[in-house]
Amino acid sequence: MGTVIDSHFLALTAIVTVGYQFFFFVITALLKFDKVTDFAGSTNFIILAVLTLVVKGSYYFRQVVLSLLVIVWGLRLGLFLLMRILQWGEDRRFDEMRSNLGKLAVFWIFQAVWVWTVILPVTIVNASNRDPSLKAADVIGWVMWFIGILIEATADQQKLSFKNSPDSRGKWCNVGLWKYSRHPNYFGEILLWWGIFVAATPILEGADWLVILGPIFLTLLLLFLSGIPLLEESGNKKFGNVPEYRAYKNTTSPLIPLPTSVYGNLPSGFKTIVLFEFPLYNRSLADGVSN
Repeated sequence: MGTVIDSHFLALTAIVTVGYQFFFFVITALLKFDKVTDFAGSTNFIILAVLTLVVKGSYYFRQVVLSLLVIVWGLRLGLFLLMRILQWGEDRRFDEMRSNLGKLAVFWIFQAVWVWTVILPVTIVNASNRDPSLKAADVIGWVMWFIGILIEATADQQKLSFKNSPDSRGKWCNVGLWKYSRHPNYFGEILLWWGIFVAATPILEGADWLVILGPIFLTLLLLFLSGIPLLEESGNKKFGNVPEYRAYKNTTSPLIPLPTSVYGNLPSGFKTIVLFEFPLYNRSLADGVSN
């Protein structure tokens, strides 16, 4: 089929994403119904992967594989988050937004930017006429994706089971993968999207390499804005005066899973530079946590 609006499908995916997110923004604003926000984000990825694959119509093996990886990830995450919010009730992130249309609009605009940017590697692969033979980068990327989604799905399920247990009330999750990372689900998500980028590299030429902005944007988003900082702040406010929680933070990596005996004995500078233990993660602690 070929070109629609632009040869790289950048305008096409932007228009579809803005329209899709605007549709759910209207529902949320009019009905004060915020249970579909995460579902709208993850399913948007699926729509773009399928749309660009079908519109191009070449169905090269690499295009099909990467599109399927996005579809599997989107379905898994979207259904998990939808079932979780239906079980838990209202999304507390929107407590201050439901009556503030401006803040709500900013959230949906940002979600549209997130979707369009993060899926860039797949958009460019599906729009490309190049179809080189399979490279080591393809396999490496697929393995990264598989490990990433396995970690993300396992961590999500472990935390959900922990939260649903009566014995866990008033406690922070430190079971399973959460013994080795304070945010293993985010590590899995970052790893799988970097895997998709790596698997896309065999077809990249010239300006196509700018698609690296996708995994970079996701990584920075989770490290500094809407991911880890928000959860760290919440945990610090709830448990900051609990010695066991301080010990957990001091010996548990914020992102990359590591044995506590290893992480706890590393120098603070190494933790900050290599393992992303940034000072902003301790801002809400009453007396601070040493690293």
